[in-house]
Amino acid sequence: MMDDELVVRAVDVLLVEDNPGDARLAREALKDAKVKNRIFHVEDGEKAMAFLRRTGEYAEAPRPDLIILDLNLPLKDGREVLAEIKEDPSLKTIPVVILTVSDAEEDILRTYELHANCYITKPIDLSQFIKVVNSIDDFWLSIVQLPRSRSS
Repeated sequence: MMDDELVVRAVDVLLVEDNPGDARLAREALKDAKVKNRIFHVEDGEKAMAFLRRTGEYAEAPRPDLIILDLNLPLKDGREVLAEIKEDPSLKTIPVVILTVSDAEEDILRTYELHANCYITKPIDLSQFIKVVNSIDDFWLSIVQLPRSRSS
């Protein structure tokens, strides 16, 4: 197949973030990504699992190619969400990037024990935050070969 015959498929990203300002900044930074992507946003851990399991209002949700997950979430925290994702055979191959304010060693260790694919501490500075989100785009959406979504 020639390069010009390749069909470019959008990369679906699930952003799980309860802070409206951080969510808006992340969506804006990802919208200007080098690759075509669709950003889906939920504000808490229960909605994240409903989205991933396609239940309730999320029955028609796509299977994301990448999950960007905050740890400190209402209703079900990010550690619980991560554990559920990585224990579920139909979800465990989706890469999960932790993007959180915590730089606590126990959080970093625990999330890697739960099989997070990477851990990034959110910078306080606005321009650094945008730079971090752009680096997620550069690496996870431009360089890494993501597993193709399987219909389920």
